[in-house]
Amino acid sequence: MIRLEPRPTASTAMIYIAPAAAILLSMAAGMGLFWALGEDPVRGIGMVFIEPLTDWFYISEISVKGTPLLLIAIGLSFGFRAGIWNIGAEGQFTVGALAGGATALALYDMEGLWVLPLMALASIAAGMAWAAIPAFLRTRLNTNEILVTLMLTYVATHILSILVHGPLKDPTGFNFPESRLFHDAATVPVLFEGARAHVGLLAAFLVVAVAWLTLRYHVFGFQMKVTGQAPRAARFAGFVQPRAVWACLLISGGLAGFAGMLEAAGPVGQLVPAIPVGYGFTAIIVAFLGRLQPLGILFASFVMALTYIGGEAAQIDMNLPNAITGVFQGMFLFLLLGIDVLTRYRVRRIPRRPAPSAALRGA
Repeated sequence: MIRLEPRPTASTAMIYIAPAAAILLSMAAGMGLFWALGEDPVRGIGMVFIEPLTDWFYISEISVKGTPLLLIAIGLSFGFRAGIWNIGAEGQFTVGALAGGATALALYDMEGLWVLPLMALASIAAGMAWAAIPAFLRTRLNTNEILVTLMLTYVATHILSILVHGPLKDPTGFNFPESRLFHDAATVPVLFEGARAHVGLLAAFLVVAVAWLTLRYHVFGFQMKVTGQAPRAARFAGFVQPRAVWACLLISGGLAGFAGMLEAAGPVGQLVPAIPVGYGFTAIIVAFLGRLQPLGILFASFVMALTYIGGEAAQIDMNLPNAITGVFQGMFLFLLLGIDVLTRYRVRRIPRRPAPSAALRGA
């Protein structure tokens, strides 16, 4: 018989080595996957993890994919530390894109540097308002925020679809379900000519710095940690849990909404039904791969973005199914969880007791 026993103390070094180990094991498992598909394993792994880092255009694309993941994961990390599980960042991302895009369309004939900040404020407010629904239900009715945030994601997606098929549809777009292209004042400026990396990346770096300072030096960061690890101690210390629920959900909703605006006003440039592409769900993996630490999340977000770009290249060049990217991302999470179990527990083999002898059975 085999059972898991808690270790007296978990290795601090292993806690931080585990994400790197999960990435390496995912690469090894990926080689096995390519071999099973009849492809060259070394070439496949090189195409996913190495080749995108050798071209400036691909590096720019990694930053485009990594920026929304970074913003959303930073917001989620506050709640996850406190045991508040926002699984619906995808919905908050969607309503943020919708609010920012609707603002751009409402100001379509206006120019000025104030247009983009107004779009950002609208997207943040929309994301926070969408996250306020599960916050209210959790604090007043003790509703499970996991289910509420997840279900609201589908509501947000349908609202976006209804609006781009109706009021926000481009009148000159040959009846396609999409809005007008945003004008120049409503698009996010790019950092380099000929690339799609935009100033949203700089905003994401600023968010990382603020989050690191908050978690390390501010009483709010300490409150989130205590609330998650020792709820009774948090209550004795005077930390009010409903206040923590509101704060964490509003922070994560606001950052997810802001990320949605950057996506709509950046690489997409308009509102389309396909704006929600799963960043809100992938950011959950990013948050845990980064150990809920801002600097770790910064690294993890670009590793995950690398799988998007490398996976797309492998799909095209090796004629692989589009699920290959999701497979790698899933392996990251499950291998990390498996390593975490072995970090905190040890496997102990318990010998079976010998069966009683015939004489004892007769007695």
